[in-house]
Parts: sequence; C-alpha cells; structure tokens
Amino acid sequence: MRIFNTMAAHAIPLVPRSLIRKISRRYIAGETLGDARTRIHALHAAGFRTTVDVLGETASSAEQAESMAREYLNLIEAFGAQNERTELSIKLTALGLHLDEGACMERVSVILREAISRGISACIDMEDTRFTQKTLDAFLHLEADGYLVGIALQAYLARTNDDIAPLVARRSRMRICKGIYAEAKEHLVDGASTDRAAINPHFIRHVSTAIQAGSFVGIATHDAQLIDTLTHWLRSERIDRSRFEFQMLLGVCEPLRDALLAQGFNVRVYVPYGHDWYGYSTRRIKENPRIAGYILAAMMWRDRSR
Repeated sequence: MRIFNTMAAHAIPLVPRSLIRKISRRYIAGETLGDARTRIHALHAAGFRTTVDVLGETASSAEQAESMAREYLNLIEAFGAQNERTELSIKLTALGLHLDEGACMERVSVILREAISRGISACIDMEDTRFTQKTLDAFLHLEADGYLVGIALQAYLARTNDDIAPLVARRSRMRICKGIYAEAKEHLVDGASTDRAAINPHFIRHVSTAIQAGSFVGIATHDAQLIDTLTHWLRSERIDRSRFEFQMLLGVCEPLRDALLAQGFNVRVYVPYGHDWYGYSTRRIKENPRIAGYILAAMMWRDRSR
C-alpha cells in the first residue's frame, strides 16, 4: 500500500483541480477572511490556540506584496476587534523579500507593530533553501528591534544544526517542524530524502536543546511516534507546559490533536485561508502520501462507475 501511495503522490499534477479543491476543504478554512474567522472562533471555543496563515508565496510584484500586507492588516483589525488572540504566520516572500528587502522589512514592521497593539503574536515562517539565510537574517533584525516574534526551523535541513545555536543562546521563540519543501539531497540530514523517520533524532535534539535553554518551542508535527517520545521526555523532565505547545495543521490527525488537548497540553492549530489553495493543498498531499492514495483510488473508482 505504501508503494501505491508514493506513486499516487508523484501523480498529483495529473489529478483534476476540481478534485484537489474538494479535498482541500479539509485543510483550508476557505478563501475569505470571514471563513477564517468562523473556523478560528470555533477552535478557540473548543480550547485550541490558533495560527492564521494567508495563503500565497513569492509575490511577483511590489503591488502584489503591498496587497498581501493590506490583507494582513485587515486580518489584524478583524481579529483585534473580536479580541481573538490568534497568531500570524508570515511568509517573507509574500511580502517581497526577493524583490526589495528594505521594502519587505518595512511592511513586516508595520504588520508587527499593528499586531502587537492588538495583542496578536507572530511567527516568521520558513520557506525553501533559497530564502533560508535571508529569513534568518530578517528574523534576527526584527528580534533585535524588540518585536515579539518567533521563527520556524526545519529539522530536515542539515544546516539547522548550526542555525539553531545562536537562537538557543538568545532564547528565541521557535517553531520546530520537519519541513515540507522539495530540496536537493545535499541540503538534507542523512536519510531524510528517502525516510522521513530519519529526521526524528534531529527533531528531538532541537526541541529538547531549545526548551532546556529557556526558549518557548512550538512542537509542530503529526508523527505519533515522535509525539509519544517527546511527551515522555517532557513529563520525565517535568517541563512546565507554559514553555511549549504542540502545533498541528487544520484537518490533519484530528484524533491525535484532540487527545493531546484532552491530556492538558496546549495545542495550536495552523489555519490557512485564501485563494492560493491549489499550491498549499498539493504540498500537503505530497507530504502525506496516504491522502494521495485516497485521491487516486477515488478517481479510479469514479472512472469504473461511469
């Protein structure tokens, strides 16, 4: 079955967009800010924390980057007015990092100032390796300027072993995930290109090192074995639950998510919305081949029933 699912993941570009859109409804709140507000309000009522992500990467023009900045500001105003204490996920390329770094940083500063005034936190998301260093540099600049902001790190990158050291020394706020972008083998930790489980020892080391140093850590994974290992470690070390949280994507591993919340852990749900649903959905599907297998099986069944 695993071979079938892996083959299905590679065949995703051939799947009709209409079917991808149907599947995406599980992982995306909707296309509008109103859709996101409705889903986030329900999650807060159930006891979860949330991060809101405006879908879209790599702005193609300054105008597009400005439009994204306005969307963030509208988002902040809407959630601030409702006193919904969500967190922003900020992708710097969506705000023009690759077009004009100075203009991008000014947009981010405006967004963060407004967010702070409304009691809304933020995390700088990590993208593919073309932007890793620039993203880290931008984060260090924002942190030095006094903004309360976190940074995402990807455990599957070999360079994270070095990148995390200065962050740990400063007790920076971090979100540690495995990583989803397709990268050349030389960028990855040994074995990660063929076996996602090979990332786990690196993930555990990064999380434990950061927490022990005094950083707040968002543990972003759906790997049940990895979560089990970490919960045992957190309990054995008697780590106060205010110093970390588990983070999971909307619509993914919901029974595991609910179980963590029931055990008294803080759980944050990553809630994306926007018009760029196709790119986000295909990355999620490729990351989880079982979903791809389900889609391909559904297509085959539909063709046979005609």
